[in-house]
Amino acid sequence: MTNRANVNGEHRPRPPGPSQHQHYYPQNYYSSSAASFRGCCCCLFLLLTLLALLVLAVVLVIVLAVKPKKPQFDLQQVSVQYVGITTTPGSPTAPATSASLSLSIRMLFTAVNPNKVGIKYSESKFYVMYKGVPLGVATMPGFYQPSHSVRQVETTVSVDKINLLQTDAEDLVKDASLNDRVELKVLGDVGAKIRVLQFTSPRVQVTVNCIVVISPRKQSLTYKQCGVDSVNV
Repeated sequence: MTNRANVNGEHRPRPPGPSQHQHYYPQNYYSSSAASFRGCCCCLFLLLTLLALLVLAVVLVIVLAVKPKKPQFDLQQVSVQYVGITTTPGSPTAPATSASLSLSIRMLFTAVNPNKVGIKYSESKFYVMYKGVPLGVATMPGFYQPSHSVRQVETTVSVDKINLLQTDAEDLVKDASLNDRVELKVLGDVGAKIRVLQFTSPRVQVTVNCIVVISPRKQSLTYKQCGVDSVNV
């Protein structure tokens, strides 16, 4: 800004030129911008909602067309490879103060897929227990099963000289030496998902709950029961 001197020698500021004027925006300018932004957000929300409804409708159509069924998973066969019991002598009132169990059993599972689409099984673990005491864990790797197919999966559990408490040790020695009958329980959950095109269903859980009885003398299986199904050997 430049100053001009008057006749008395005083300097007065020069009036602002056109380029020095301040710009003022009307209030309705900001209102229209906010309205436009809200309109874009509403359009985006409606678009996402329509896409979600479309995907849901496609999934429902596929489910109704496929009619998925729960897969069947069963412990088909148990083979005793080795079973051994080592005891520590005790007092006359306590025949065995401790005992260790070693065993190796092979389990053969049968998976049946009655669906029109394939099933993806995740890795599963099966626990072998004696009177509620965990002895060992058998791991089954995950696999894919085609539609309308039957597949057999084999896994082995090995126990190397696991020590039992006094009460359990006495029961184990009694069952093995007198009754020649050691009852074990096999527990585990199998996770499966049905795959249709690129869609995967929620996880379906199949529970395995079996009782197996082995003979230490014969080194063989004498009885197996899974749910309501039982097989006598």
